[in-house]
Amino acid sequence: MAKEIPVYLFVGFLESGKTRFIQKTMEDERFSGDERTLLLCCEQGEEDYTPDTFVSSKVNLVNIDSVEELTEDNLNALIKRFKSDRLVVEYNGMWMLSDLYAALPEDCVIYQQFTFVDCTTFTVYNNNMRNLMVDKLRDCELAVFNRFTDSTDKMEIHKVVRAANRMCDIAYEYENGEAELDDIEDPPPYDINAPIVKIEDKDYAWWYRDISEDPAAFNGKTVEFSSLALLDNKSMGNSTYLVGRQLMNCCEADTNFAGFVAQQPLTMNKPTHKGWYNVVAKIDYRFHKVYGQKGPVLNVTSLTPIDELEEPVATFY
Repeated sequence: MAKEIPVYLFVGFLESGKTRFIQKTMEDERFSGDERTLLLCCEQGEEDYTPDTFVSSKVNLVNIDSVEELTEDNLNALIKRFKSDRLVVEYNGMWMLSDLYAALPEDCVIYQQFTFVDCTTFTVYNNNMRNLMVDKLRDCELAVFNRFTDSTDKMEIHKVVRAANRMCDIAYEYENGEAELDDIEDPPPYDINAPIVKIEDKDYAWWYRDISEDPAAFNGKTVEFSSLALLDNKSMGNSTYLVGRQLMNCCEADTNFAGFVAQQPLTMNKPTHKGWYNVVAKIDYRFHKVYGQKGPVLNVTSLTPIDELEEPVATFY
């Protein structure tokens, strides 16, 4: 099997602080060991790298001047030429990330993605090139907003980031180098106090996390969501089954069925195994043998067949 090559991806628009951050990273002994690093620079800004100050001498800096140069053959050739153990990519903010994803060789795996934004140009970029802004925020683990001042509107930034990515951390960096993490609390993407708590398809993963962490908060609530039905009459009986969806936490290897015990009156039509349904049910937080402890038991009041969802696997992205 081919050796897995980690990819550390730094994205953002021109003069957003990518080069400076990568320079500091390569000067950090905690990051730079004995690995042979291929540093791909896809954008030429005002700052230049100073390889002489890198901790490791095993760093090969290569400029990628156009998106047309981003091909699997070219990247494979560079990795083979320099016998690279890992990739560090400073990505051009005007290029779509899909171009890079398509070009990465099969054995290259993105380990971390950081997005850098200049607060002084954030509103202009977001208003005029929103597709590019969302593209850079959608998959990142950390979004760093530098040149931050006390007059910068945190809530505006927070809303834009959360519309694209509900998982990433947000950091604000002042001119003096001090930084602070965003601490704005996000409301749930559903109204828990509504007569029927409607869970949108894109929010299933978040709701499953919330009810798993605090099931008592949903006791007595009526919910509505799209779901698979899984039947196992031998262990659960004719009127008991599971409802839920496959949930991917971070990658395909980390995908599991995330669902609940459901019960319905014998007078209702029984679901088909692995059929898709719109489920309306009242939650009863109590002991059930399937859980082996207390858990959310869904008393189904409505079960309507639907087509399979376009995105059947729930995610946090």
